[in-house]
Amino acid sequence: MSAVLREEAPPSLSQMGLPDLQAIEHAAQVVYREFQATPQYRWGLSSQRLGTDCWIKHENHTPVGAFKIRGGLTYFDALKQAGELPAEMVSATRGNHGQSMGWAARAHGVACTIVVPHGNSREKNAAMRALGVTLIEHGDDFQESREFAKRLATERGAHMVPSFHARLLSGVSTYWWEFMRAVPQLDVVYVPIGQGSGACSAIAAKLALKRSLRIVGVVSAHATTYADSLAAGRVVEAPVSTQLADGMACRIADQNALDILLPHLDHIVKVTDNEVAQAMRDLYADTHNVAEGAGAASFAAAMQERAQLKGQVVGTTLCGGNVDSATVAKVLSPHASRFA
Repeated sequence: MSAVLREEAPPSLSQMGLPDLQAIEHAAQVVYREFQATPQYRWGLSSQRLGTDCWIKHENHTPVGAFKIRGGLTYFDALKQAGELPAEMVSATRGNHGQSMGWAARAHGVACTIVVPHGNSREKNAAMRALGVTLIEHGDDFQESREFAKRLATERGAHMVPSFHARLLSGVSTYWWEFMRAVPQLDVVYVPIGQGSGACSAIAAKLALKRSLRIVGVVSAHATTYADSLAAGRVVEAPVSTQLADGMACRIADQNALDILLPHLDHIVKVTDNEVAQAMRDLYADTHNVAEGAGAASFAAAMQERAQLKGQVVGTTLCGGNVDSATVAKVLSPHASRFA
């Protein structure tokens, strides 16, 4: 299931507020104080399965098991450089953004409160608490958690960290900058979209490095706000029912992200939970890496379009591996049930 986006003249980096090459290189210095560049490999079995050269960027190999930590590090570094470090920060998450905030807040001595929806991943919740996060469960989905977090920050006079912000993009862009530099022959990359920082950062790296590769956005077929909003050219709310791709379970798109994505994405691919589950199985069999739902969505989308990719060098991202053990066991079980 895919939708082609309408073509428009792309705005400049400065007009979009995206980091340029100098900003990305500076962000990399901040990130590398905590960990080194993550690997990217051309996996033989995944390439065979896809029918063409397939490279996988392993953001599951960061200290929090996902790419989000890069944005947290640069966000807090920018606050520090501006002399604006708060006593307390508040944010909302389904898990990886919260771990990013917890890691960076702890490093800067800032109290960190994170709001998650009821029924959130137990293991992601435990990982956040292990970083010193005060965890609050509120709401039935991410949007309700985010709205509550904003009210809580206002009541406490705390700093509210959004899920999408230019200070986050500079850090997240470093992983696409690494990938595109390491594999300059990439023809196309598939990028999962949650609130948009990953896809917008891929665009920033492409423009900064002056590359011509195509960027394909990937959304859950059970959380289509970005697909619907990009098709309409405005924010369109959409219900969320995904059981696997919690990192993509957004009900309302971010307008700032849409403004960046619209002129630069080649097209959008929608992946079902069943396709994501199959990609999780494929990635485990091919690489023996565990992928969370959103972390497998990129490969799932490439597999959906594999007939169109013959002879091309394809980039996918295992952008996170934080998935509860029980979910992994269910997905990998030879008797795994289909997901709704």
